[in-house]
Amino acid sequence: MTAAIRVLYVDDEQGLSDLGKVFLEKNGEFTVSTLTSAREAISFLKDHPVDAIISDYQMPEMAGIGFLKSRPG
Repeated sequence: MTAAIRVLYVDDEQGLSDLGKVFLEKNGEFTVSTLTSAREAISFLKDHPVDAIISDYQMPEMAGIGFLKSRPG
C-alpha cells in the first residue's frame, strides 16, 4: 500500500478547511492537517514535512501568496 499524500490546508475560516479535510481524506489517498494562519503553518512545517499545501489567498497578517513564497524550495 502506498503512503498517503500529506497535505497542509491553511485557511483562516476553520469551517472551510474542516470541510476540505473531510472531502480530501474520504478515499484514504490524503492525510490533511489544518491550520488557521500562515504564521502557524510556517512553524508547523519546521517539524512536519508535507507533500502539498492548500492555502487561502486572503488571510489576516500574511496572505496565502506571501506564505507560499516564504517557503524554501
